[in-house]
This record gives sequence, C-alpha cells and structure tokens, in this order.
Amino acid sequence: MPPSSDQVVDALRPVQDPELHRSIVDLGMVRDITVTPQGSVAVLIALTVQGCPLRNEIQSRVTGAVGALDGVTNVALDFTVMTEEELSALRQRLHGDPGATAGQAPAHGHAQGRKIPFAEAGSRTRPLLISSGKGGVGKSSITTNLAVALAERGYSVGVLDADVYGFSIPRMLGADRDPVVLDEMLLPPEAWGVRCISMAYFVPDGQAVIWRGPMLHKALEQFLTDVYWDDPDFLIVDMPPGTGDIAISLSQYLPRAEVYVVTTPQAAAQQVARLSAAMAEKVHMEVKGVIENMSWFTGDDGTRYELFGSGGGQELADEIGVPLLSQIPLLPALRVGGDEGKPIAAVEPDSEAGRAFRALAERIAVELKPKKVFRPELTIR
Repeated sequence: MPPSSDQVVDALRPVQDPELHRSIVDLGMVRDITVTPQGSVAVLIALTVQGCPLRNEIQSRVTGAVGALDGVTNVALDFTVMTEEELSALRQRLHGDPGATAGQAPAHGHAQGRKIPFAEAGSRTRPLLISSGKGGVGKSSITTNLAVALAERGYSVGVLDADVYGFSIPRMLGADRDPVVLDEMLLPPEAWGVRCISMAYFVPDGQAVIWRGPMLHKALEQFLTDVYWDDPDFLIVDMPPGTGDIAISLSQYLPRAEVYVVTTPQAAAQQVARLSAAMAEKVHMEVKGVIENMSWFTGDDGTRYELFGSGGGQELADEIGVPLLSQIPLLPALRVGGDEGKPIAAVEPDSEAGRAFRALAERIAVELKPKKVFRPELTIR
C-alpha cells in the first residue's frame, strides 16, 4: 500500500535545507505532494533562490527520505522558486525585520539598524578573537583548524574573517562558493561543518582593499548583523595583525569576546604578541590563553627540531597570567592543507598537529567555558 500524503510530509520533516539548517517543511518549501495508487510520489519543492547552488543536495535528501517509505516505487521531484513576498516573510521570520539592516543610525536608505546579536546578554554564542601582534605567526591557520576541530566535536561554528586587508580564511577552509543573498540577508558558505564570511567574497581577485577606519567599521558591523549566523555555539574571529581600527571596533561590537593570543616560540614574536594582550586589557576584554604555533618540527627519526627557538609561548603566558593552551608543531601537511582548502584537523585528525588541534578545541570548549550563564529570562525585578 502506498503512503499517504501526510506520511510523506512526516518523512520530509527531518530533511533540512543545507544552508538554513531548518526543516524544509517548517520553512514552507514543500508545496505539493501527489501519491499514485502504484506508489509513485511527486513532490514540488520551492527553492529560496533561482539557481540555488545546493539544489542537487536538496534533491538527494528529499529523494532519500521519501524513497525510504514502504510502498514507494518511484520519487519524482520538481522545483519552483519562492516569490519576493515569500522570501521577505521567510527572512523576517528567521532574521528579523528586513528594513532593519546593519548600522547604528539610518544610512543609505536603511532603517535604524538591528542590534548585534552576539552582544546581547541572552546570546549563547561564544565569540573567540584569535589575535596576534604581528603577521606571519600562522594565526589564520590556527583559526581555521580550531574551527574545524570544534565542528568535529559537534558544535555549530562560524568564522568571521576580520583580516580585511589580508583575507585568507575562505581558501584555507575550502569555502569557495559565494554567499547567497536572500532578500538582503547573506547566507554564508559552509565547508567542513564551518560557516564563514570574508571580504574575499566581495573583492575581485588581485584587487587590494584600501579603506579607512569608518568603512572597515561598517563592513564588520554588516558581517555581524546581515549574515545569517543562526546562533552558533562559537563565532571565531580571525583578527588582523596589530591593534588598530578593527580591533577597537570588535571590542565595541563583541564586549563579551574571549581573546586568544597566537605567537611563535621566538622572542621577537612573543614581544610583539604581548601588545595584543595589552590592547585587550585596555578595552576590557579577557585574554583566556596563549597558543604557540610552529613550536617544533619532528624529523623522520623522531627528533624534535625547535626551528624558532623554545619557551616563547610559556613565557608570554606567564607574563600575562594565562595558561599556555597548546603548542602546535610545524608540519608540511599543515601548510599544504591551508593552500588546498583541506584543513589538517579535518583530513588528518590523528596526525601530530591534528591531535594538538583536537586537544586545543576540547580545552576551549570545556575547560575554559564561561562560568556565568547569560539568560534573558533571568532578571531581577
């Protein structure tokens, strides 16, 4: 006996849109279901945008869910596209009033502006600022692999590439698909279970970003408000080197952010990395730990070669009074993975570096979990 239409709907309820991570039934994407006495099921799905890049993934998920029902002999799937009115209603349900775009005040025809969700007392998201005083210490590599390691543990993770002038996260993460615009709401690309947004998606190849502070400030604000992050467990921010405009802006946007300082073992890097900790103290953000990168290279004979010296990470941690959370070894595979969009935490989790990132993720997620619980319903009257 073929299934009823209601049984088909129930089978589709667990199927999620791969970008919105919500049930396609709850999103109103299932428009029509027809079941013949012979067991052939026809399903009409309304996509959010014309030319949806994940149409094949949706087709696979729907076909698999319906085809698994008893009595189904064939699944025929057809697609339509939501109207502008339907998209507007969907965006408002998911992300708030579409008239309230990013900004503290009206500008360029926009309304007053949506609050940054991660700054709200009730936000469950932990913003992690991965910082360093100088470039070249592997900060973006740490950001990418930490994000993947946290996602591997089952957490929902977003990465904001705040290194506006030297963006590299999309390449390192392998997130090469452009963001999808859904009625002025940006759906960030996802790779290895991590969503990310970056200036790399908005600047032509080879073109430099030449902006002053106010434009940087506005771009970061829009990344935080106009992107559909969907309340992740962690929002990891790849900070630019130094202590300039972006660092100041993010301290205002994310006052509850945790700062993690990246350094290499050598004294020159450690001395400059200290400035990131000093900046965090000035803007009242807590430094939670130090991460030492490129700590050693292990040769084929098992000997550790400390190419950049030793002790810099521990010395910096002792000086600012925080733990040294991890020492990440220098591996060729770590560099190759960054160039090819295959993070070592994902493709070689049992390698020396993979194990180090897994342990780092566990310490940040469990050991350094904030003791305070921010709940909007817990108020004193």
